[in-house]
Amino acid sequence: MSIELLIVQLLNGLQYGVLLFLLAAGLTLVFGIMNFVNLAHGSLYMMGAYFAAWAYNNPIFGIQGSFILAAIVGIGGSIILGIVVERLVLFTLYERDHLDQVLATFGLILVFNEVARFIWGPSSYYMEVPEKLSGSINLLGIDYPAYRFMIIGVGLLVALGMFLLIQKTRIGMLIRAGASNATMVGALGINIKLLNTLLFGLGTGLAGVAGLMAGPILSVQPGMGEPILIVTLVVIVTGGIGSIRGAFFAALIVGVIDTIGRVFLPILLTTMVEKSLAQAAGPATASMLIYLLMAVVLAFKPQGLFPVKHG
Repeated sequence: MSIELLIVQLLNGLQYGVLLFLLAAGLTLVFGIMNFVNLAHGSLYMMGAYFAAWAYNNPIFGIQGSFILAAIVGIGGSIILGIVVERLVLFTLYERDHLDQVLATFGLILVFNEVARFIWGPSSYYMEVPEKLSGSINLLGIDYPAYRFMIIGVGLLVALGMFLLIQKTRIGMLIRAGASNATMVGALGINIKLLNTLLFGLGTGLAGVAGLMAGPILSVQPGMGEPILIVTLVVIVTGGIGSIRGAFFAALIVGVIDTIGRVFLPILLTTMVEKSLAQAAGPATASMLIYLLMAVVLAFKPQGLFPVKHG
């Protein structure tokens, strides 16, 4: 176990954490602020990845292999798809029980997975790392992929933008007021339906950013949204439902713990048990760490690490 390996894994954990934040921020807007349970959020992340990969791999207006064009198509397509789904399907469920929302959005997961298989096929769909970011950056004598640094930078910029939007703008004020008392905000003449649509579009846009960032380092395939959705739910519950700040810090904590645990826990177990047993039990035990973290947090702080403060 070397200090270089530790630094690399800390950076990997930070990169994974900001990717989780991009998803958690969007889901927090929909789940925590709109009080709508959207299990299809991971599928919208998947569709954003597919949109971006398709735009990267196919000529559009004579341009092919452009990461900027892939970003425009991936994020823009996610926002448009989210707004269309919200207007056609989900808006009728806002006043319904959470069980109805769960069933409806679970159905959307199945629909999106089949749509992805039908259009792009059942096999993995790849998107290359942009050529200008294909190298590495030397940090403290350690080479680390430039693209993964970009993911970290994008996540931090999004976090700053979300903070400024929620805390420093009129729209942010309306979002916070609507989360506290939507009826009163509506009585003041604010179009709550339009506000919800904008929130949902923003949330799916953030999922599209996550899909765009994940495309070059993960294989884009049907069903890729479900595993990360589970971890994202752990993040927002641990951080505090409805709290963007909680989603940010919890995402970083979960990302680092999950990454460090998967690498170093099997190594630690080999010092205590036989190597074959450690190799078998290590990954399984490591995968439990984030759920144990959530259980401990909820035991001592049921509202999460950074609960929303109303008023």
